[in-house]
Amino acid sequence: MNNTQTMIEKADKFGAHNYKPLPIVLEKAQGIWVWDVDGKKYMDMLSAYSALNHGHRHPKIIERAKKQLDKVTLVCRAFHAEKLSLFNERITKMTGYDMVLPMNSGAEAVESAIKLIRKWAYLTKKIPKDKAEIIVCADNFHGRTTTIISFSTEELYKEDFGPFTPGFKIIKFGDINELKNAITPNTAALLIEPIQAEAGINVPPKGYLKEAQKICKENNVLFVLDEIQTGMGRTGKLFCYMWDDARPDILILGKALGGGVMPISATLADRSIMELFKPGEHGSTFGGNPLACECALAAMDVLEDEHLVERSNEMGEYMMNKLRGLSSPYIKEIRGKGLLIGIELKKDAGGARKFCEALMQKGLLCKETHDHVIRLAPPLIISKEELDWAFDQVKEVLTK
Repeated sequence: MNNTQTMIEKADKFGAHNYKPLPIVLEKAQGIWVWDVDGKKYMDMLSAYSALNHGHRHPKIIERAKKQLDKVTLVCRAFHAEKLSLFNERITKMTGYDMVLPMNSGAEAVESAIKLIRKWAYLTKKIPKDKAEIIVCADNFHGRTTTIISFSTEELYKEDFGPFTPGFKIIKFGDINELKNAITPNTAALLIEPIQAEAGINVPPKGYLKEAQKICKENNVLFVLDEIQTGMGRTGKLFCYMWDDARPDILILGKALGGGVMPISATLADRSIMELFKPGEHGSTFGGNPLACECALAAMDVLEDEHLVERSNEMGEYMMNKLRGLSSPYIKEIRGKGLLIGIELKKDAGGARKFCEALMQKGLLCKETHDHVIRLAPPLIISKEELDWAFDQVKEVLTK
């Protein structure tokens, strides 16, 4: 029995079966490359669902993390911390918001935004207590907590987990008329992803975000964007909303914010909204810890110093053009922005999983999403030559 089989058996025996990973056990990583426990090398085209925009173990981020490990890692929010103050200043300046609330996971940042939306609804908009509604979109993915799955349309995420949290109204993604018709005097916010990554890289019509922002403003409704997967350069802009010049009232970040080293997330808003939170109303023991903050500070430096946003745009266009020129009996559509790319397969192709497994055998790691879409989202540091190699593997699997 090889090391891979041994480790998979241990995972199955001792770990909860809440994931169905590809049959590979990774041991080490560097840049865009990973190695399994049997020494085989693979190109990572998933980037931990866009948490690894900077690549694995970026040396500048690792170096600063090591230095921070020798100083202080956690103090909790009972005290001020130097790195938290620096992080707060840096991320607000980078994003253009007045204030930030740091947490750990993306789901925690979404939960923070929901609480903030509701507080604004009652204290500022004067919606009757416990009557606030938040509009969301079908096929959304905002996390796995009980409140968040309450407004998911994916039954697998909800089955046997009820009862669910009320206060959400679901509309079709990208449909402006449905948004207009859904708004009532009790509508507090529209909460959406600018591109639905988990749903299969669903890109809304051009101008949709700008029009949605306008409608929200006209109706005194908060425009809230979850950029946990699309932010930090993934789509070829620093934030995806910049493609439509549609600045949200609340911006939610996570994943790549920690440079792929430490989890850290952020909910950002201007002072008139964020100052509604009062001491004791919300918090997190690990949220904004010094180690995560230093990793985030380093990640923001690398993103700017190495021009990874511009690189994402250039490499994304390059790869999508190559894929669109591919003649395959299986491909229905190529879509995406920057280095967030979806290859939608025809229904009769038999699902994306088998193609992802075939690509794994060729040394390229990606993941199916919503059964019929192959997601390609490599680290933003990837080169044209490396994309050429990845394309050759995709071509071989999808044209034979």
